[in-house]
Amino acid sequence: MGGAPPRPVRTVTLEKSEAGLPVTLTGEIEALDEAALGFRLSGQMIERPVSVGDRIEPGQLLARLEPQNELNALRAAKANLAAANAKLTQVKNHFERQQTLLSQGWTTRANFDQAERELRTAEAKIEAAEAQVATAHDQVSFTELKADAEGVVTAVGADPGEVIQASQMIVRLARQGGRDAVFDVPAQILRSAPNDLSVNVHLAEEPDVKAIGRVREVAPQADPVTRTFRVRVGLTDPPEAMRLGATVTGTLRLDADPMIEIPASALTRFNNQPAVWVVDPQTLTVETRNVDVLRFGPATVTVSQGLDTGDIVVTAGVQALRPGQKVRLLGSES
Repeated sequence: MGGAPPRPVRTVTLEKSEAGLPVTLTGEIEALDEAALGFRLSGQMIERPVSVGDRIEPGQLLARLEPQNELNALRAAKANLAAANAKLTQVKNHFERQQTLLSQGWTTRANFDQAERELRTAEAKIEAAEAQVATAHDQVSFTELKADAEGVVTAVGADPGEVIQASQMIVRLARQGGRDAVFDVPAQILRSAPNDLSVNVHLAEEPDVKAIGRVREVAPQADPVTRTFRVRVGLTDPPEAMRLGATVTGTLRLDADPMIEIPASALTRFNNQPAVWVVDPQTLTVETRNVDVLRFGPATVTVSQGLDTGDIVVTAGVQALRPGQKVRLLGSES
């Protein structure tokens, strides 16, 4: 460095804070059980009498398809059944005549056997025709989408007039019977969280509206963009004011090793990751070190990995430093 005077910097010597610091997360209320409902058939939707936010009762009509093709198929099946019944009446009368004649000796066994076969065939055709009518009835019923349980409409997937495909989401129904608080949680917090984690949840706009919950489900894979995990917290007796979609704040206390806090002014970036400048106490030179940030605060940053007790971290002048540069310590911050 060619005799350049050491750059004066302010530093802090690190100590670990007490374990179990509270962590606060922001999320929203979702239904414990939510279902995407759709038709079993393709066709043109002619009616959808419900909208987002509507309360739904079991069996209530949610949407309807144009039923003309299915009604025509039902009429054809009923006509086929009527024809089969007429045929059965005819062959049954013929069978009974042959049965009487055979007992009196006026017909042959071959004629009687033929009449009996025709009767059995007609009876089988009746069963097939009745099955066709039942199937056609089902197809007509499939043109109506009805709620299977009480709930609230949280989304709609198509409007009247659209041609929809079988299984396409038409209405998303949040069934009543439980609510979850859903949070996107950084991996560092999950690693530090105890197995049986309790979360205190309150409304963001009304902190007095509270509920207690426990982690019910953790997504097995992180979101590819945010790198956070979706965590569902089942709420115990949530107040009515915690409606679906409400923004909530969750507070938990980590059962983890003590964390290190540094002044926010000490944080910089290196290799596109959070980093700090660390002073070598022997040579009084600085090097960058990447750190894992657990939580950002107004004045401090909590670091979960990358630093240890006794490290000397630069807290002022970080933007003007370069690796290996000699520094002069102006004083240590507490």
